[in-house]
Amino acid sequence: MKTTRRRAMAVAAAATLLLAGCSNSDSPTAGPSTAPSSSITRQSPSTPTQTPSQTTPSTTPSQTPGQTPGQTPSQTPGTACVDQKLRQLTPKEQAAQLIMTGISTNGMTSAERAIARAQKPGSLLLMGPGGSASHTRTAMAAAATTATVKGIRPLVAADQEGGQIQRLKGSGFDRIPSATVQATWSDEKLTARAKGWAGQLKRAGVNLDLAPVADVVPASLGDGNAPIGALDRGYGDTAAEVGPHVTAFIKGMHEAGVMTSVKHFPGLGRVKGNTDFSSGVVDTVTTRNDDDLAPFAAGIQAGSDLVMVSTVTYTKIDPKNRAVFSPTIIGGMLRGDLGYGGVVITDDVGAAAEVASVPAGQRATRFVAAGGDIVITAKASLTSVMINALVAKAEQDKAFAGMLQSSVRRVLTLKQNNGLLSCG
Repeated sequence: MKTTRRRAMAVAAAATLLLAGCSNSDSPTAGPSTAPSSSITRQSPSTPTQTPSQTTPSTTPSQTPGQTPGQTPSQTPGTACVDQKLRQLTPKEQAAQLIMTGISTNGMTSAERAIARAQKPGSLLLMGPGGSASHTRTAMAAAATTATVKGIRPLVAADQEGGQIQRLKGSGFDRIPSATVQATWSDEKLTARAKGWAGQLKRAGVNLDLAPVADVVPASLGDGNAPIGALDRGYGDTAAEVGPHVTAFIKGMHEAGVMTSVKHFPGLGRVKGNTDFSSGVVDTVTTRNDDDLAPFAAGIQAGSDLVMVSTVTYTKIDPKNRAVFSPTIIGGMLRGDLGYGGVVITDDVGAAAEVASVPAGQRATRFVAAGGDIVITAKASLTSVMINALVAKAEQDKAFAGMLQSSVRRVLTLKQNNGLLSCG
């Protein structure tokens, strides 16, 4: 489906990016993946050898829409507004900005409404089958109003990839083809179609699509890969194929004013189990300099507003921690090697089987301590547990308190850049 010339161009583009900057339909997102073990060449033969953490990006791929290239979130125009809002928030309200709570797509249940009213989570995730666009718009307007705190409106997210992973399917929403079908289109067609899908989301009150999938599932594994391959969620079986489609999808979403989250860093393509339903899922192949990180670099370069981290353990990178709890993967690889300074979000750590053995509060504190920002809990009932754990940890640990405030600042900056926060 790709010409030799197109493949060569894609390979070259992926290499350039790395040199520069470097489920099931009822699941919030799907499990784990991995990538091949060959290392990425980051310098010419005449250049002294660098470790990944020493690589200096020539551009800043981490900027959010509306951010000037070369600026980190704390340097963007309007920092004074973000700082003002941060000071206005109580410790509990600050912690709540780091939680994405699952709610019913058809409108909050009475229990979910009580949680949103009391806890004011900074983000909402649509769960379960949805109705029409008009019904969704009404439901989301009410949900967003309930979760708004001191003029800060919530991110409202959906898994709207296509194929088996499409949350909103009612009247007013196109049925989106799977990624394997999207991969047969030209980049221009994918961008145009993604712009249309994003327009439907925006009109329905959804401002964030938890997509696209940047995972590379090798042809040798295919459907044996439960989280991606078996669900037709992948754009190809090589990084060269996947990267351009990731970029095209993000471009279309942004043209319609909808945020994106490239996922599931550092890749779910080489595992067999789906972390939503299985525990002990391990990737024994992916390395820190893996070639299959290229689609994530492409997504970052394209301006993806968030990067989602998987809950898999990568034994060749950090054998002691799942990716969402790994300072090496979040701080070292994502923020260091790839130069990403934007918002980092978990795969689901509320209902997922992979993290069931970890106390709910620790799922939040360990993620923020590793350098992450927004914690997804498909179980709304865990919202207060996670918020309270973050507050308690910040009160006991000054270093953690500083990290928490940095995370909140990144989230507030993202919201300001997307019209969800303003200062009068």
